[in-house]
Amino acid sequence: MRHAFTAMACACEIVVDDPAPPAAIAAAEAEVRRIEAKFSRYRPDSVISRINAAAGGAAQACDAEVMQLLDHADALFRASDGLFDITAGVLRRAWDFKQPRLPAEAELARACALIGWERVQRDGGAVRLPDAGMELDFGGFGKEYAADRAAAVLAAAGVRHGYVSLGGDMRVLGPKADGAPWMIGIQHPRRAGAVIASIPVERGGLATSGDYERFFDLEGRRYCHLLNPRSGRPVTFWRTISVVAPLAVLAGNCSTIAMLKEADALDFLAAAGVGYLAMDQDGALHVGQAV
Repeated sequence: MRHAFTAMACACEIVVDDPAPPAAIAAAEAEVRRIEAKFSRYRPDSVISRINAAAGGAAQACDAEVMQLLDHADALFRASDGLFDITAGVLRRAWDFKQPRLPAEAELARACALIGWERVQRDGGAVRLPDAGMELDFGGFGKEYAADRAAAVLAAAGVRHGYVSLGGDMRVLGPKADGAPWMIGIQHPRRAGAVIASIPVERGGLATSGDYERFFDLEGRRYCHLLNPRSGRPVTFWRTISVVAPLAVLAGNCSTIAMLKEADALDFLAAAGVGYLAMDQDGALHVGQAV
């Protein structure tokens, strides 16, 4: 059974190779939509929008799920040496990837001045952004978290063979009913419709980060949406990095951090103990662990 839908501004699908009740599929989709409604910065009534609107003012009460995700963001900040910073979304004020224009130095400086996870105040069940204009953005792990949660809903309903894919970020519950792995094609970052490899996945998470999702080319150079929070500028070392890990959120976190680590990416991925397939800017492939 294949169920397609649109959420989180991307094409999504739930594929089940079990005799699963339609209610389980519907519940898994509903979980994705719940997470989108709760955490999207594009929705004025979301928790994230409420926190961001109060920046520079009073602390905002948050439930346990929000605080757990903030704890997760803190762990990512530390594991990445500060490169994975969920306050860095303000850089979109300087960069518009719909047009080939470089921001002025003053624009970048204003945005970078509002970045700083270490300044976010968390006290019990409340969070406060100390400076007006600061923002939180869960976009760096929201889809992967939703994929894991949707997969948990399916597993609770007895599904053992299938996967959840949200814009290509996946959580695989188990192999096909006949025991064969799911063959997942990895998009070629320079050739539309082509793949660089097909990866067999029986269970766990698979996520990809790359310089081809949102970008512009200017004077022979590519500028992508993955931005270093220290410089405010796009990363340049890798075209794409795909990671296989036990959870979708771990795969997504590792692929994003690896892109931000640039020349140090492969050392980071090896230390994390995850499988990976990466293409550098020369088009060379690098494979690690079980991929």
